[in-house]
Amino acid sequence: MAPTLTLKSGTSWTDAWQRCLAVVPEAFRDDRLLNLWNAAWQADGRVLPAASPVDGTPVAGPPRLDRATARQAVRAALDQHRAWRHIPLPERRARVAATLDALAEHRDLLSLLLVWEIGKPWRLARADVDRAIDGVRWYVDGIDAMLAGRAPLDGPVSNIASWNYPMSVLVHAVLVQALAGNAVIAKTPTDGGAACLTLASALAAREGIPVTLVSGSGGELSEALVRAPEVGCVSFVGGRDTGAAVATAVADLGKRHILEQEGLNTWGIWDHSDWDALEAVVPKLFDYGKQRCTAYPRFVVQRQLFDAFLTAYLPAVRTLRVGHPLAVEQPTDPHPRLDFGPVINAAKAKELHDQVAEAVDRGAVPLYRGTPFDARFLPGQDTSAYVQPVTLLNPPRSSPLHHAEPFGPVDTVVLVDTEAELLAAMNASNGALVATLCTDDRATFDRLAPQIRAFKVGHGVPRSRGDRDELFGGLGASWRGAFVGGELLVRAVTRGPAGERLPGNFPEYQLMP
Repeated sequence: MAPTLTLKSGTSWTDAWQRCLAVVPEAFRDDRLLNLWNAAWQADGRVLPAASPVDGTPVAGPPRLDRATARQAVRAALDQHRAWRHIPLPERRARVAATLDALAEHRDLLSLLLVWEIGKPWRLARADVDRAIDGVRWYVDGIDAMLAGRAPLDGPVSNIASWNYPMSVLVHAVLVQALAGNAVIAKTPTDGGAACLTLASALAAREGIPVTLVSGSGGELSEALVRAPEVGCVSFVGGRDTGAAVATAVADLGKRHILEQEGLNTWGIWDHSDWDALEAVVPKLFDYGKQRCTAYPRFVVQRQLFDAFLTAYLPAVRTLRVGHPLAVEQPTDPHPRLDFGPVINAAKAKELHDQVAEAVDRGAVPLYRGTPFDARFLPGQDTSAYVQPVTLLNPPRSSPLHHAEPFGPVDTVVLVDTEAELLAAMNASNGALVATLCTDDRATFDRLAPQIRAFKVGHGVPRSRGDRDELFGGLGASWRGAFVGGELLVRAVTRGPAGERLPGNFPEYQLMP
């Protein structure tokens, strides 16, 4: 009989909230979060109810601004930008470095907020915080050479990012943009991360970083955050539907932009025999329930290898550990080691359950379904945002699971007989961020990899967004605008010599690094 679990001591949402009130009282009121604009914390916006995906606990919702107030915030950010761009680089570097020290000091609190707000297991929440801090330190150390011959943009950088990596994607980008001489605007993701971003922004603002943090619906704020003439660059991370609207707007305005969009990242298997390596990597591919832009939800498998694939894949997927990220046997036990907890909310869980059921009804074959009986939950807790791992063979073409990224712990497998079919299946979404091809023959990989429409292609190993000097982008519909990573991130948010063509995927040209 499984032991009865309890919440780890000192990790409740109330505990986290009280710690935030003590650390940055200027940004947290007794019962709500504040927006940060015009260099001051503002008690404006309409606060909507919010709940943690972990167990339904009520948490702080983002204070959503209206369009007119967002316009005021952007105009104020331009004033900050005009002052900040003239701050000498040594002073900017010192202020960003001090911010990193403050983030490191409150690393555990930032991580705990990520657990409650977006359901990350403790190990992955801390990794998100650490990647932000370590990544920006790399830029602090090397920024002089990256800025040689370059200048800040004419207006602030506006950041609209998804909820899944508030620290290592959004905060990381904001601090590098500020280091490069720009004021920065960040929109709080609607689905989660508001408290974590509020704490991080408060720590940055205390060090004099010109950061604006606002909340609101994308439709309500897009006129200010995307189209406003004061904005010097738009940086977007999210889905293709929203990204397409942003892409149209920035193209019409001729505005600098970085638009990272989703794509169906695929893992191809062709003339392959190292099944031990595949078995070892499968659980890692389920980190955070595949709720990341570089997740691999599609396996494209040579038909004659399908039995060997299943022999390696099924034992690996059965080892996955799912549950409440803070549930332990004894209150003082260490945090549980889980592969993933909930998806972002109950609505997303229902969407995934419905997509799987519809795909099976239309002919997909279930290869594996996890059960909640194996999960680690508190007695009687709300589990409506949890999805157990599922693997389907041959989803029908009419299903979203055939051509789109599910953003949840759902794998699909497609069988192919020829190299042409392999490439067609791996390119099903017209561009992706990453892909992997497992094949024993290096010459085969070298011949096929260039035909896979992904920015990064691994040979038998997963690829990721990367840190520090590793470049990042996407091909096809998965990316619009300047590529980032390494020095390219700095180049994307600064002005270089007249006539410069940035590496990226633009309407008028594509230039690889």
